[in-house]
Amino acid sequence: MTAPSSASPPGDAPTGASPAIAIEHLEVRRGGQQVLQDISLTVPRGSITGLLGPSGCGKTTLMRSIVGTQVVEKGSVRVLGDEAGSAGLRRRIGYVTQAPSIYDDLTVTDNVAYFGALYGSSRTDIDDAIAAVGLGARAGHRGNQLSGGQRTRVSLACALVANPELLVLDEPTVGLDPVLRADLWEQFHALAKQGRTLRVSSHVMDEAEHCDELLLMREGRLLAQLSPGELRSDTGESSLENAFLALIRKEEAR
Repeated sequence: MTAPSSASPPGDAPTGASPAIAIEHLEVRRGGQQVLQDISLTVPRGSITGLLGPSGCGKTTLMRSIVGTQVVEKGSVRVLGDEAGSAGLRRRIGYVTQAPSIYDDLTVTDNVAYFGALYGSSRTDIDDAIAAVGLGARAGHRGNQLSGGQRTRVSLACALVANPELLVLDEPTVGLDPVLRADLWEQFHALAKQGRTLRVSSHVMDEAEHCDELLLMREGRLLAQLSPGELRSDTGESSLENAFLALIRKEEAR
């Protein structure tokens, strides 16, 4: 996990600001296999963009390309105006991986403080990050005393402690019950209202409803970038899952 820093909440992006993410003709190979094929997209600042598609379609590889931990074969990836992986971006991007990145033998507070210490975060920053994920009452509990959903929240707090402008979340709700998933999405919307940009991946289509815009992937390709309403309108389906399936069938017919 990367725990970036910013002196104050990012707020609204100035008029004419570059996109949060701009990708052009991205191609990635892993293990000799083509994982991403000619991906081009932009993500506006201060929005929640859902990256959706079946497991194995390349979502995590695309996430890794954005945060600068993936070797890119072709194309360009720019994040917050800079090339992905630039040293300055490490202080501006929060990355929450699929598996919670916390230490089992440390308390919630100590886990968050550890990441906060990397960037000089204050005790207030630490307490605020823990409160933001609803774990104030569990602050003294060790990682191995927490449920799966609570561990995911600690990972999110570790990314939030340095006040990032962009949060990249790789399937953060996987394995959680519906109530916990709803709670996390409430927190994501609260963060977006502060002016942060969130990029959230999922293979659960009903989570698309929570997003401002959708990036729909299949087999390493970007099928479409559009809003939930536009997806319904384009396919004539009221169910987002059926709409995604209709989109796939349309692409296959081509």
